[in-house]
Amino acid sequence: MKKSVSLVAALVIVSVLLGGCARFRRWSYESGNRDAWQQPARVIEVLEIPSGRRLADLGSGGGYFSFRLAEAVGPDGHVYAVDVDADLNELLAAEIEERGLTNLETILADPTDPRLPEDGVDLLFTCNTYHHLPDRVAYFRGLRDRIRPGGRVAIIDYRYEGFIQKRHATPAEVVRSEMAEAGYTLTREYDFLERQNFMIFQVTP
Repeated sequence: MKKSVSLVAALVIVSVLLGGCARFRRWSYESGNRDAWQQPARVIEVLEIPSGRRLADLGSGGGYFSFRLAEAVGPDGHVYAVDVDADLNELLAAEIEERGLTNLETILADPTDPRLPEDGVDLLFTCNTYHHLPDRVAYFRGLRDRIRPGGRVAIIDYRYEGFIQKRHATPAEVVRSEMAEAGYTLTREYDFLERQNFMIFQVTP
């Protein structure tokens, strides 16, 4: 009996890995009681997003924050869910269509270019993505003209703590230094996320 159960479990895992990799990745991003430690409602609250604004969720993955941001901007606003993962983008696009949302769309980005619209965004939001970006100074320097006047860049990334997180984290002082070099000024910093740094930047005049 135990062998048959184990076999079924193994087959399910193989099926997920081979036939639904995007769904598996999405599940892995959102598992582990993420709502408890990520505090998404409070993150959205402190961002104080007025309705009607245009936002980008850089590294949107399965849309964990994308849907929440779309709700925050309301029907007159717009959110771009930006990711380099074509499969996750396709999965997210299907859910957007299923929900009938018209203020949320996906953008398949290039690793060095998020391909944001020329008229820019009021808020560039990124969570657990900063450490993946190559040449971050050049990356964000190139985005300066995609941040609207008075616009902001919100960066949430794992703290540089623990063995597991070292490859998936960025020390806070590194984020500050790199963003300053890219031409941004730190305007706010929050410490209520126990696993992550949370900083707000604006383009330096």
